[in-house]
Amino acid sequence: MKKFIVPITIFVALGGLLVYALYLMQAGRYSPHDIPSPLIGKPLPAFSLPTLQEPKKIATPDSLRGRVFLLNVWASWCVACREEHPVLVELARQKAVPIIGLNYKDKREDGLGWLKQFGNPYETSIVDADGRVGIDLGVYGVPETFVIDKTGVIRYKQIGPITEQVWIEKLLPLIKQLS
Repeated sequence: MKKFIVPITIFVALGGLLVYALYLMQAGRYSPHDIPSPLIGKPLPAFSLPTLQEPKKIATPDSLRGRVFLLNVWASWCVACREEHPVLVELARQKAVPIIGLNYKDKREDGLGWLKQFGNPYETSIVDADGRVGIDLGVYGVPETFVIDKTGVIRYKQIGPITEQVWIEKLLPLIKQLS
């Protein structure tokens, strides 16, 4: 009987942690999708990339400074990007916040075709064809969106699609605070 005490204790402890995690998720105080980024509070990584519409035009972090904006990582091959795209188009229509796209590991013609088909919410879209800037940003899946302040510092990272709820509860309050 004594040899079963340790495994039973471990099992009960793990079960208790699982129940507690489920309780926090139901209460809205924990989400397994909320992964903190080590880049929060740090400037955008250095880059010099062409824009999607005008490949001869180069964008850098310095060229984007001076205002609060969203940096939205997207791709034409991304299924979840289709889910968030109508929200981004509406935000652009309302001029709620400037949105800069980071077209991630995509072919130029595919990205342009996608924007033509679904609408273009981006003030400009930067081409990250080889994904190096995405790696520097810690992107591990698209879509991901960063809130960037006026000085070019990353203030928030949204993993997954921007929904109306995410916009209202997380992004809009932060953008208002930073503006």
